[in-house]
Amino acid sequence: TEAIGLYNIGQSCCLNSLLQVFFMNIRFTRILRRITVPLRAEQKKRNVPYQMLRLLEEMQCGKRKAVNPEALAVCLSVFKVKLFVQHDAAQLFLTLWNLIKRQMNKPELVEELNDLYTICIQEHLACQKCSFEEKRNSCMLTLPLPLLDANCRMLKTLKDCLQHFFHPEELTDHNMCFCDQCGRKTPFLQSMKLVHLPQTLTIHLKRFCFEKSAYIHKLSHYLPFPQDLDFNAVLTESQCQADDNEKAGWQYDLFAVVAHSGSISCGHYCAYVRSLTECKWYCFNDSEVCQVLWDDVKCTYGHSNLHWGETAYLLIYMKKHPQ
Repeated sequence: TEAIGLYNIGQSCCLNSLLQVFFMNIRFTRILRRITVPLRAEQKKRNVPYQMLRLLEEMQCGKRKAVNPEALAVCLSVFKVKLFVQHDAAQLFLTLWNLIKRQMNKPELVEELNDLYTICIQEHLACQKCSFEEKRNSCMLTLPLPLLDANCRMLKTLKDCLQHFFHPEELTDHNMCFCDQCGRKTPFLQSMKLVHLPQTLTIHLKRFCFEKSAYIHKLSHYLPFPQDLDFNAVLTESQCQADDNEKAGWQYDLFAVVAHSGSISCGHYCAYVRSLTECKWYCFNDSEVCQVLWDDVKCTYGHSNLHWGETAYLLIYMKKHPQ
């Protein structure tokens, strides 16, 4: 009945934060509870969904303030997820999700997992010299939003980041593509159109940025994000490739924020999650869990003068009216 923490077993704050976001999502745990439990002990040790289910049940049945995720961490290490190292939350989320999907034996659960998290985008490539156009559908687990525009200016809001992501880009000079119809390299217009959004939408704010010297630095500037997000109010008709029924479900509430503090080489993650049953915000900081206010979550907007401060890195939104 109470929020339970996870002990840090050695730089496991990134894993702990992501696990709390998974476990607080009722739709995900409904899928997890229906997995086929492996029969042999050795299979159980190597099965990520089973180890997650076991950890979830320990958190829900125990009376301690926190539990130890060591068995799951050891299981992940079998699949080359390193222990006792700093992880990138966006990369670890993709790794975790793919391992969960790969080890779910029931096709209907895999389909439900895809429906819960997968975004569908249509990529367009149009030759600027002739009428040739190529379209390709692709799926992704996160929307990776740049925080800088093409001129390296800082984008000011989440809406700006989304519009920039879907804004057409001219491919000219050394970026030109080969056109089969023209028989040579020509300027192209590259664009992406939104086809489908899932029940649980994960947005990756690309705060870790490469400079020309190959040095990675963190973008800590102020970037507000809304509690309510309506994609119909953000994107234009030309940026969408969906029918009215699909667009009717493009209204979201903020569910969780995975925040990063510190530097690239010495950082820490925690998760702010809104309980779907209580509608209260909690901060999960490894073994420490406390109830917080929306004003506390807003502190993760960032600040250009606080490079070591806490900044939102992953935003997780939940559909208001799931179909």
